[in-house]
Amino acid sequence: MVCTNAFSSLLTRTLARAATAHSTSSASHVLPARALSTINLNAFKNTTSRSGLRSSLTRVAAQQSTFSVRSTAMMVKARFQSTAATTAASTTSSASAATTAASTAVAKAAPEIVVKPIVGYWMLSLSAMTFGIVVVGGMTRLTESGLSIVEWNLIKGMKPPRSQAEWDEEFEKYKQYPEYKILNHGMTLEEFKRIFYYEWSHRMLGRAIGAAFILPGLYFAARGMLSKSIARRSWFIGGLIGFQGVLGWYMVQSGLDDQLMNTPGATPRVSPYRLAAHLGSAFLIYAGALMTGMKVLTDYSISKGAYESLATAINNPALKRFKGAAHGVVALVFMTAISGAFVAGLDAGLVYNEFPLMGGRLMPPVQELFDDKFVHEGDHPKIGLWRNMFDNQVTVQFNHRVLATTTFTAVSSLLLYSRRLPLPPHIRLGVNVLMGVACCQVGLGIATLLYMVPVSLGTAHQAGSLTLLTSALYLMHSLKKVPILKKIRLR
Repeated sequence: MVCTNAFSSLLTRTLARAATAHSTSSASHVLPARALSTINLNAFKNTTSRSGLRSSLTRVAAQQSTFSVRSTAMMVKARFQSTAATTAASTTSSASAATTAASTAVAKAAPEIVVKPIVGYWMLSLSAMTFGIVVVGGMTRLTESGLSIVEWNLIKGMKPPRSQAEWDEEFEKYKQYPEYKILNHGMTLEEFKRIFYYEWSHRMLGRAIGAAFILPGLYFAARGMLSKSIARRSWFIGGLIGFQGVLGWYMVQSGLDDQLMNTPGATPRVSPYRLAAHLGSAFLIYAGALMTGMKVLTDYSISKGAYESLATAINNPALKRFKGAAHGVVALVFMTAISGAFVAGLDAGLVYNEFPLMGGRLMPPVQELFDDKFVHEGDHPKIGLWRNMFDNQVTVQFNHRVLATTTFTAVSSLLLYSRRLPLPPHIRLGVNVLMGVACCQVGLGIATLLYMVPVSLGTAHQAGSLTLLTSALYLMHSLKKVPILKKIRLR
């Protein structure tokens, strides 16, 4: 009995030490102190043999292990329930906050502003007038009429001469400048009247475009009929129109310089650089007004559900490369037109009047392309190279041929590429029209060159360049992603 009591005391102390050591090694397996009190020590009271003690000890160990597992499971369960409750509360709180934020955003979101179609028609009218002034400007250049009016007066210049005295006075002013002295010496008054009216018509169209922009623009702005984006576009176009008027007179001044009289072999003409800038500015005005007008009308149609069935096809990611190619074609058309301005400014269409060869070769001799006579004294060699690119008639015509051929090839490639894509009918029609206009423009260009730039063909060729740009811009606009307008507010 004494042995049994001693063994029981020893076992109790041993289990206590084990529980303490176990609690320090792993918090997830802590055995509470009260577990020791649950061990049935009475099992040892009547045990005297070693086998009995071993059997009793086994039962006690099993009892302890079972309690430890149960205790650990209960603690893990409690911790899991606590964590789950915390997570659920956090998730509920986050979801509630997100819902509140979304509701607030929806409540504060401004509706899509769709401008009324009349603004779009206004912009398209401006683009049509710009088309007209570009054509008249081409005729003015081809008839060498651009230097016939030697003064610039915004108001007084609106009234042409009426009496004989007024015509004589205007003609005498013209006689003081290099064009009359070098090219038109001996011109009659009737011949002067013809070139005068070309330039006067060109300037009057410019004034009309300015008035057609300012008066409706002020009305639409005062009535709040322009959205912020359309207003920004409109004022940018208006700024270009004003700049174009100043640039036009700056261009004319370059042809009135008396220094031309002291330059052997000089031909009185406006600077080709200023002419190219003047034409480029006109093209930008035209493109800006056209794209703005189409945007206004398209957005209005979308708000009425007109493009709902086409939205999926137009927004197809497979058209991404095709859209990029269409943008590239627009850039090529613009660059080719600007190079044509240098051809017109230098009368470069009067050399090598054959196609596709130039003097029996695909490319003229290098000595002609890079002539040293265009290198000014003190120029860096690279500057001399660039002067040939813009001042040499042969090089300028060759550049225009290369750009025109590149543009035609790009349009043809775009047509072939479009055959592989699921394009909506109106976009496919736009590609076909672009190809047709490109063919006509190439034909006009070749005919203009072969017939040594008659006024009729030269004017048609310039109009063709704008028509080609129009086709390319329409295609680019048609490929724009269709927005989903859920809330509409008309301006």
